[in-house]
Amino acid sequence: MAEAQNIPAGSTTAGAIAVAAESTVATRMSAPPSFDVADFPVPNGREEEWRFTPLARLKGLHDGTAVANGTMKAQIDAPEGVTVESVERGDARIGKAGTPVDRIAAQAFSSFAKATVVTVPKETVLTEPVRVTLHGEGGTTFGHTVFDVQAFAEAVIVIDHTGDGVRAANVDFLVGDGAKLTVVSVQDWDDTAVHCSQHNTLIGRDATFKSIVVTFGGDVVRIHPRISYAGPGGEAELFGLYFTDAGQHQEHRLLVTHDAPHCKSNVVYKGALQGQDAHAVWIGDVLIQKSAEGTDTYEMNRNLVLTDGARVDSVPNLEIETGEIVGAGHASATGRFDDEQLFYLQARGIPADEARRLVVRGFFAELVQQIGVDDIEERLLTKIETELQGSV
Repeated sequence: MAEAQNIPAGSTTAGAIAVAAESTVATRMSAPPSFDVADFPVPNGREEEWRFTPLARLKGLHDGTAVANGTMKAQIDAPEGVTVESVERGDARIGKAGTPVDRIAAQAFSSFAKATVVTVPKETVLTEPVRVTLHGEGGTTFGHTVFDVQAFAEAVIVIDHTGDGVRAANVDFLVGDGAKLTVVSVQDWDDTAVHCSQHNTLIGRDATFKSIVVTFGGDVVRIHPRISYAGPGGEAELFGLYFTDAGQHQEHRLLVTHDAPHCKSNVVYKGALQGQDAHAVWIGDVLIQKSAEGTDTYEMNRNLVLTDGARVDSVPNLEIETGEIVGAGHASATGRFDDEQLFYLQARGIPADEARRLVVRGFFAELVQQIGVDDIEERLLTKIETELQGSV
């Protein structure tokens, strides 16, 4: 049985384009997953996974011409009890959460010198976040990081990207049985940066994983979260917030593979766009395999177009191979301001510009509150306010 649902809301006007579609084919990549870059042909832009991406702006990450000639200043602040290691490529934890699914991820895997493994030991409950700060200082860099949160441990991890450069990386999250992990990934690059990253998560039995991906900066940002389950009872919540400015390309491509019974997933991504040639892409793929009876899943993408000249491509996909599920659905909507909301606020004496800002802040509020790290929440609210000053 296959089910697909697309629920449009709002509207776009001249100069703004919105596209929403479904296809079960989209869960299939043009080449099988592989750690070897040679197994992936150089993309030409006609492939399903590359058709929205501006290949010419990737600075050679996709065709092998990019070489590791840059500097990435990395700092990890870890609470007591957490271990941080630099390991060789042959470490058994590397790649355990998932395999590269496109040429850039394979290039990143083939090009890193050493990987970083951050371990939260079994039954450890952290009261402070693990903070990973990555600041680009120009040039091209590759990386691989593994976060191993062992059985019944609880942790919050904040990964913060700033600065300039060209970055390709794989990030693995191993969530042990009964563990609880929250990850906040912030892309606050300079306007000229390029960042492509595959996030692989393997969720253990009865484990809970929450991800909040926040994207503001960069010329081209392409994030590829992927979820799979190592046992029954796992839960995944995937939240995303992006604010796309003039000329920026921000792309989030998700795949949740339900391959174990009685697991849950919930996806909510929201974006705002402003300026000429601002382009946001959201691809949400959910695959429920035959073995995944009792699955409960839902995914939603909402986009708010603030000015003419912006484009959104929003593609939710749902493929179901078993009829024994609790529930499954998806929704996508792109539009401008809700006139009724604006009228309500203005009727109570709030000026039009401030009313629009209130609507946008309210649009993002539920996702910002999911972060749970006060200084990051405050920083993002300030960033949203700064962005809004240029449009409303």
